[in-house]
Amino acid sequence: MHVSAKVDYAVRALLLLAEHAPALVTVETLSVEQDLPRGYAEGILNELRKHGFVVGKRGVGGGYQLARPAATIRVGDVVSDLEGPFVTVRAAAPDTLDYTGVAQHVPSLWGAVDDRLHDVLDAVSLADLLVGRLPAPSSS
Repeated sequence: MHVSAKVDYAVRALLLLAEHAPALVTVETLSVEQDLPRGYAEGILNELRKHGFVVGKRGVGGGYQLARPAATIRVGDVVSDLEGPFVTVRAAAPDTLDYTGVAQHVPSLWGAVDDRLHDVLDAVSLADLLVGRLPAPSSS
């Protein structure tokens, strides 16, 4: 799985808002504290607002805050909303692929990878990530 800069920045921004909740956080604070380009930070916060993860207040004393408690925001939801399907093959979801012959089971492999990614990312909330409460690695 490739983690885009957009997703990485978005998760970092949401974690900063979670840490400061319920206070408002300015774009400048986010940019400085997380070493994000200001313009990119503004764009990410705007996109997170459109997806309902954050709310913003304009004007003096304005800024951004989480739209709901950090414990209810799953990292998997952030990734899905910003990037779409976790696993794609040539821009297609694994369940839409149909291979024949020796490759007939390859789409099932990509589907299993997608399921495992969902298992991990959907199990972790911002509140979990903020304190380092992550799923235990598998013992395989």
